[in-house]
Amino acid sequence: MKLLGVLIISMMFFSCAGQRPENLGIHNDQLTRCSGKPNCVSSQDEDENHLLPVFRYQGEKEANFKKLKKIITSLDGMTLITENDNYLHIECKSAVMGFVDDLEFYFSKENVVQVRSASRLGYSDFGVNRKRVEKLRELFTAK
Repeated sequence: MKLLGVLIISMMFFSCAGQRPENLGIHNDQLTRCSGKPNCVSSQDEDENHLLPVFRYQGEKEANFKKLKKIITSLDGMTLITENDNYLHIECKSAVMGFVDDLEFYFSKENVVQVRSASRLGYSDFGVNRKRVEKLRELFTAK
């Protein structure tokens, strides 16, 4: 009976991750748009409920890319999934329930980083994605 309980609880935790979306990445110089759900934020969205400011930086792109990557990989619950010259995709796993959000950064042009963070499951994220991005902005812009 205990084994059955452990199995059920394990299945619940693993199901919180959801499937990795196939539409992530850069498409025509844009990150994927947020859906109508309030569980996504993006610096490239037209809806003010999803919109947030880009990250701005001074200096060389390569140095700032490395700085952002170092910040992200130093934080608990964040796993770097994809990296190329101007793009990072990170999976952010919540500590308690194991929910996974997809966080993307796109160094779109000089001194500008586009950002998108979206929950894979559910309708509302209670502001978690916006708070995460703002915390990362604070760490990134700190001297």
